[in-house]
Amino acid sequence: MIKNLDLHAQGNWLPISLGLLLFLYALFMPKKEIGWRDFYITFGIIGYFAWISDSVLGKMLDLVDFGNPKITGIGEFISYTLIPSSLSVIYLNYLKKTNKWILVFIFTIISTLIEWGMRKVGYMRIHGWSFFISIPLYIIVYSFFLPLQRKLIKCKS
Repeated sequence: MIKNLDLHAQGNWLPISLGLLLFLYALFMPKKEIGWRDFYITFGIIGYFAWISDSVLGKMLDLVDFGNPKITGIGEFISYTLIPSSLSVIYLNYLKKTNKWILVFIFTIISTLIEWGMRKVGYMRIHGWSFFISIPLYIIVYSFFLPLQRKLIKCKS
């Protein structure tokens, strides 16, 4: 069981540390623009899409590996479960019509720095993936997908 956690993967400490810090912040931050219902739905939906992305990009297309490519360890689990979901909840908590593009810029930078850090410590190894794919994807998620999700969550019908 310990072997399957992939605890000895190079750079494993970074996604574990970042994931836990972001998750704890998302849990305990003062809720301004979202409530617990929004938190719950966003966390689940973003986590689901992150795992679909891992399945397609990491497993089927083999564009990226986290830790040991043959094991889905704790670092990869946190990378796809806690980090994107926590960032999304935090983003939506501060999102207003007046600060949308500032937050898109800030969270795109944060997401890019997290990806860069995981590459730098050796935890994330790429096979055809690049920042030229990641950055536009982050911009689309933060500028379009997450605001749309919030509208859908708030919709009464």
